[in-house]
Amino acid sequence: MIANVSLEQYLTETQIPLRLSCISDSGWPVVLSLWYLFEEGNLYCATPQGAKVVTYLLEEPRCAFEIASDQPPYCGVRGRALATIEQERGLEILERLLKRYLGGIDNALAQRLLGRSGPEVAIRLTPSSYHTWNFTDRMVDSIPDGIQKSCPE
Repeated sequence: MIANVSLEQYLTETQIPLRLSCISDSGWPVVLSLWYLFEEGNLYCATPQGAKVVTYLLEEPRCAFEIASDQPPYCGVRGRALATIEQERGLEILERLLKRYLGGIDNALAQRLLGRSGPEVAIRLTPSSYHTWNFTDRMVDSIPDGIQKSCPE
């Protein structure tokens, strides 16, 4: 069953990584995947302070993102955003991401991520535009039986 939901509901409930595109120090775009939270109109990710993406976004905060699954029917949201690095919220956002994607912090991956030697930072993406798409109608013959999926309106 395919359910059409609001953009806010899709961003809140969808548990797939966000694809982030930013400009590297070489001037070429790069794309990376990060877990995200949607809160008060912003998208939040967490990463180690020493990650190259932090350097890239500090140098050029304009970026783009996409949240879409690879399973038919294809649908999702993409947009442009301004990135802000928030030093003080890194650990809080990481813990919330671990609960959202892993169901808690009492597992080996969560403990490994929480135990990294360097500080964690939050990346706040403030979207300046969104674009949604939903190919359900044109893919009706390609949708596997029994699929449960939400698509943004």
